[in-house]
Amino acid sequence: MKYANRKDAGLKLAFQLRKFTMDDCVVCAIPHGAVAVAFEVAASLNFPLQPVLTKKIGHPVNKEYAIGAASLTGYFVWADDAISDDYVKTEVERIQAQLQDMHNKFITGRRTFTLKDKILIIIDDGIATGNTMLAAIQLLRKEEPLKIVVAIPVASSQAYKFLQRDADEVVCLHLAENFTGVGSFYEDFSQVNDADVIAYLDEMEKIYKHSAQTNSL
Repeated sequence: MKYANRKDAGLKLAFQLRKFTMDDCVVCAIPHGAVAVAFEVAASLNFPLQPVLTKKIGHPVNKEYAIGAASLTGYFVWADDAISDDYVKTEVERIQAQLQDMHNKFITGRRTFTLKDKILIIIDDGIATGNTMLAAIQLLRKEEPLKIVVAIPVASSQAYKFLQRDADEVVCLHLAENFTGVGSFYEDFSQVNDADVIAYLDEMEKIYKHSAQTNSL
């Protein structure tokens, strides 16, 4: 299966998530690429959208290979004697500085939503290892949600099984046995930058305000 772009993936994902339309849900997205997918889900199902800030910790030899993940409040790594504590400490500090910058751009001054007792739908544009998503789940569990649903257009079979242990539910449109990278499942996998994320969040704010005004009439 190939998606035309993240919008196409988001619309298809929204269709599969329509069973939640009568529930009290918040869509959570891991910037940057996931926001483009999550926007379509939130807009289609009339749910609020909130970024969740976490990033993978890359292996010192291959940065694309995740050995753990970090958020603004903590981090975790898989046990690996070959990776020094100094490397992990330096990477966590670097990543947390990036996350603080993202917080300032994407969250500061914006509406935030109560997550306690809500169904949280965490979205990414695809999952290779599941480490970043696991960090998001652990971060959001602290908010005491009613339920955590992971929703993705595509995932490796290994990541899917991995996340089933930690999420309450996993909705995956395409399970790939031979996973060659998230981008290989999209015709257009253009980079989503800060300006794009801000534009999606601004547009979602307009949609949410309009919906709230309409419902109050």
